Amino acid sequence: MRSRSNSGVRLDYYQRIVQKVILSKQNPVTGLLPSSNELQHAWVRDNVYSILAVWGLALAYRKHAELDEDRAKAFELEQSVVKLMRGLLLAMMKQVDKVEAFKYSQSPKDCLHAKYSIQTGNTVVGDYEWGHLQIDATSLYLLMLAQMTASGLQIIFTLDEVCFIQNMVFYIEASYRIADFGIWERGDKTNKGIPELNASSIGMAKAALEALSDLNLFGARGGHASVIHVLPDEKVKCAAILHSMLPRESKSKEIDAGLLSIISFPAFAVDDVDLVRITRQTIIEKLQGRYGCCRFLRDGYKTVKEDPNRLYYEPYELKVFENIECEWPVFWCYLMIDGIFMGDREMTMEYREALNEILLNSPDGFKIVPELYYVPHDKVELEYKEPHSQERVPGGKIPQMWGTSMYILGCLLQESFLQVGELDPLNRRYCTEPKPDLVVQVAILAEDEEVQKALQAHDINVQTISQVAPIQVHPARVLSHLYSQYKYIQPDLAKTRE
Repeated sequence: MRSRSNSGVRLDYYQRIVQKVILSKQNPVTGLLPSSNELQHAWVRDNVYSILAVWGLALAYRKHAELDEDRAKAFELEQSVVKLMRGLLLAMMKQVDKVEAFKYSQSPKDCLHAKYSIQTGNTVVGDYEWGHLQIDATSLYLLMLAQMTASGLQIIFTLDEVCFIQNMVFYIEASYRIADFGIWERGDKTNKGIPELNASSIGMAKAALEALSDLNLFGARGGHASVIHVLPDEKVKCAAILHSMLPRESKSKEIDAGLLSIISFPAFAVDDVDLVRITRQTIIEKLQGRYGCCRFLRDGYKTVKEDPNRLYYEPYELKVFENIECEWPVFWCYLMIDGIFMGDREMTMEYREALNEILLNSPDGFKIVPELYYVPHDKVELEYKEPHSQERVPGGKIPQMWGTSMYILGCLLQESFLQVGELDPLNRRYCTEPKPDLVVQVAILAEDEEVQKALQAHDINVQTISQVAPIQVHPARVLSHLYSQYKYIQPDLAKTRE
């Protein structure tokens, strides 16, 4: 029997973690992942982040296959990714009427739901019972759909599904002016359910629009009908508003660790290298602790001072949470991956070693990432007096699938099982590279012979529109009319964009 190399043994170790922590929870019918063993709801954002480790491991097995068994594992992992991405797709397609209504109203009551039942893919709470409007979650799904398709996965099967994705582009393209509930689902910092304009949502939408632009969802085998179209103006508007907001997250949040997802992997949405550096440094200086980063300043979630029987805070209560905010290890995973993409070995090792100090050991002997670390009740007063001085206790979801997935992805990159280009086949990581100056060339034509003669009187020799045949030239209003009539085969899934 052929023995395994060290790389094969190491990949098998990560495969066992992925199987135990993630894939063992995947629903066999819908492919969706639950939030926890107790709550059988599938959040769009959490599901996409959780499946990234499975995708990365499949890519690693595909490249380092030594035995037929390794190639089989790669295929099995890829199909688990496809199963989940299609499960989310079908759940959202059940709400196609909402997608159409939202394009006109941009109201929270018409938005896609943020979570679904893992058994059926149906909605689990009412339109007004949750902060469903989360542009970043929808955009993250579209972004990773584009990256996975570019990596060779076949996720979209029919033209009807292509039409729906095109309509989803229309759904997110105005994110630069849509206030949503953000990455943490609760809106403004007081949790009063007030939506805000969030930089993390705008950045993720910008990344999704850029990734999907001119992408063929059927891959190399597709024709023109399966190509996604994005108006350049919408990408530029998102970029302008995003750059004006950073490093701030929103009106109530001066900084948010969730911005790590747009200045680096997976979005790479900011093309100003100085703004990326300032945002990263602000997060590290203001939010980093001994166990990770807190989400934002005065975040009361899961602290011992938070009233578990009440969702919302009064503004004066926020002071109570200062210096005892829970610290999330998942953000160190982002920073470790960020260091790898930047080629900063020192930063990568710093966060890899820091994570190894705080990760927990599962009963099976695996390293797992807890959701957060909180200050226990008997040490709150001491922490108030001297921040970051007290030992914290792991809490929340243990393990957190999202965090564990990002940790495994970072380890696969750091141990050279994956190259950064394999996780970013669309080359979004080069967004901060200097670009050549844009050269605009203008051709002047005369509308008719009368205009041509008038120009010749001033020594300007031009052709008329009829003289450049078979090239056809039309006024700008014709292009505007064509865009207003733009539609695909199935009008229910991608209606006219106006």
